[in-house]
Amino acid sequence: MTENLTIDSATEKTIDLEPGPIHYREVGSGKPLVFIHGLLVNGLLWRKVVPALAPTFRCIVPDLPLGSHRTPMSPDADLSPPGLAKIIGDFLDKLEIENATLVANDTGGALTQILAATKPERIGRMVLTPCDMFDNFLPTLFQPLQAVGGSPFGLAVLAQLMRINALRGLPLAFGFLAKHGIEKSVADRYLQPTLKSARIRHDTNKILRGISSEHTMKAAEGLKGFDRPTLLAWASEDRVFPLDHAHRMASILANARVEVIDDSYSFVPEDQPEKLAALIADFAA
Repeated sequence: MTENLTIDSATEKTIDLEPGPIHYREVGSGKPLVFIHGLLVNGLLWRKVVPALAPTFRCIVPDLPLGSHRTPMSPDADLSPPGLAKIIGDFLDKLEIENATLVANDTGGALTQILAATKPERIGRMVLTPCDMFDNFLPTLFQPLQAVGGSPFGLAVLAQLMRINALRGLPLAFGFLAKHGIEKSVADRYLQPTLKSARIRHDTNKILRGISSEHTMKAAEGLKGFDRPTLLAWASEDRVFPLDHAHRMASILANARVEVIDDSYSFVPEDQPEKLAALIADFAA
């Protein structure tokens, strides 16, 4: 791994879209890889994967408005799943990226599926790591988060509780997502925007209220016509996103395969970054 190529060492840039500004980092050159994170994390999720790929690929890592973003969206921004998928598409358009490989995890995988089903021309290849799909959006484990976090007061209370490091290992937090844990400094950076900004909490309330499996079920229907190469790099021990969903999705897509990664939960970029980076490199090349 090239130690001097990191997300934090890359120059941060900003693109202004109609819903609000999107901060992102870019490192490397070559074929574009765009990394899509999920709910209540940001681009730091990919910090262990990007250094292995940046010597060969142009790695673009946005901080999407999914609850750990630092700049609030406009009050009338559409933060429903289709609205968030459109933000990803508009981000690609603004950067004039064509035939990108999108690499997605968790909620970001659901949004990538929606984009692929509605605007397949925006995507050259797709890598789905463990993520919401079919009737698993949100997963049953996290539905209490949707119920409580859908109100401003409830989300503020949850954010305060997550200041306690020991609670972050609970199943409702990161416990069933990262088998080998997440550094406290990184988890702090995921949490800070929600703790510090009422407007970020307002965005997150909107996101949580809009999540529904009707969006992923509709996307699955639309993906029956998606013929771009797709890799489903799934964790064998995933407790949140079933491995059989990956095989079911592969059977729907015209050009897909499943690769199983051992010793990992849902956050494969955290638990097995080198294995994931090798799979991405081979697939995207």
